[in-house]
Amino acid sequence: MAEFDRPRPLKEAARLTQMLDAVLGKDRFDRAPVDVEALAVEYSAQIAPQGRIHNVEERDIPGCVGALVCSETTPRQWAILYHFGQSPGRRAFTIGHELGHYMLHRQLIETDTRFDLGIYCDETSIVRRAGTGLEQEADAFAAALLMPLHDFRLQLPPKARPDFELLSRLARRYGVSLTAAILRWLEYTETRAMAVVSNEGFALWAKSSDAAFKSGRFLRTKNTVFELPPQASAARRDYTEEAKAGLAQAAGVWFPEPLVEMCIRSDRYDQELTLLHFDATGGGLQPEPPQEDLLDLFRT
Repeated sequence: MAEFDRPRPLKEAARLTQMLDAVLGKDRFDRAPVDVEALAVEYSAQIAPQGRIHNVEERDIPGCVGALVCSETTPRQWAILYHFGQSPGRRAFTIGHELGHYMLHRQLIETDTRFDLGIYCDETSIVRRAGTGLEQEADAFAAALLMPLHDFRLQLPPKARPDFELLSRLARRYGVSLTAAILRWLEYTETRAMAVVSNEGFALWAKSSDAAFKSGRFLRTKNTVFELPPQASAARRDYTEEAKAGLAQAAGVWFPEPLVEMCIRSDRYDQELTLLHFDATGGGLQPEPPQEDLLDLFRT
């Protein structure tokens, strides 16, 4: 399938979202997140009864987080696989990602010999690190399906400055990981904010809101090493309730302006998540640099 012939991820996610809103009501998230496993099986049977998704299964797929595979015989029969040990939030996003491949790319996967009747998604694939192509499209589909913006924005207005408690409530509402919820919020917030995931005193990735990025508040982590400021909570291994709620950091610690820093740690994944809130004034605008691909998922 040619690049321009592929369905658009946001359009396909919106089609499913409208259907779910019509069937379950627009208040459906007040009751439960998207049951993406059941949706994959049932919706594929509606749109492609001869080539549906039959199974969504946990499997040992070393080196991969998830996979979408089909049969050698035609019409193709499909299955979604996810690797052992994923948390419920991470599992939901993995299944959503593979459903995105089915909705957007199944014709390509079943006809292009480079895929060998399946697409196998490793850690860097599902967490958007590639930045373009099939994996980015599947990620965009999963985020839009599991966390529709029309509902998300009602829960967290664009001008709000949330803490981890509120963001965690939203993660539970949508059945996703905390950082999946944070990344979704960063896509539309009008505030200047940044998320940083780190380990052993070094940033693994950083993602700024559009307003923060345009004011020069970003970190370069691609193909380089960024050492956290010594005063940062993650560098000091300060995971207290005070650090989680928010500590004031002076100008010159992270950037040439003061900010509020919130930090939590995931022992399960041996990583810290830091959220930086800047003030609303812009802090001295700087020329906008080229955008880098800086996305990852802090799995909780």
